[in-house]
Amino acid sequence: MDPGDGVSDKTEAIVTMHIGELAENTGLSLRTIRHYDEVGLLKPSGRTEGGFRLYSQEDLSRLLLIRRMKPLGYSLREMTELLSIIDTLDGDHTDGDHTDTGNTDADPSPVRAELDRFIDETATRREKLQAQVEMADEFLELLRSR
Repeated sequence: MDPGDGVSDKTEAIVTMHIGELAENTGLSLRTIRHYDEVGLLKPSGRTEGGFRLYSQEDLSRLLLIRRMKPLGYSLREMTELLSIIDTLDGDHTDGDHTDTGNTDADPSPVRAELDRFIDETATRREKLQAQVEMADEFLELLRSR
């Protein structure tokens, strides 16, 4: 980054992107990304001196995870809960950029059990989605056979 680009020193140490680039990389709209910021699902890693959001590669990975949850019908609350579980397991409790678990000394066993619950739930949702895709394929075949 150029020292004269208005980016604070704190964010110069990491590779960042503006919201437009993040939207392009994820296929999500600017409005959706801003909404995720407003509800606390995805906070930008920093801001320019002019107040523009800056996102890191970690933020991009987090947003891609969120995007993968959408077709499975997860609510914002459920997404927040899962991200908190992942943050706890990754040891990322209090950086202020993501959901705070409120317990930095959490025993990983109950947290791991919660992740396992999400894994089971995701498998069930995937099976339902697969059945819907199969029905859609059958419907398309019926239409094409006419």
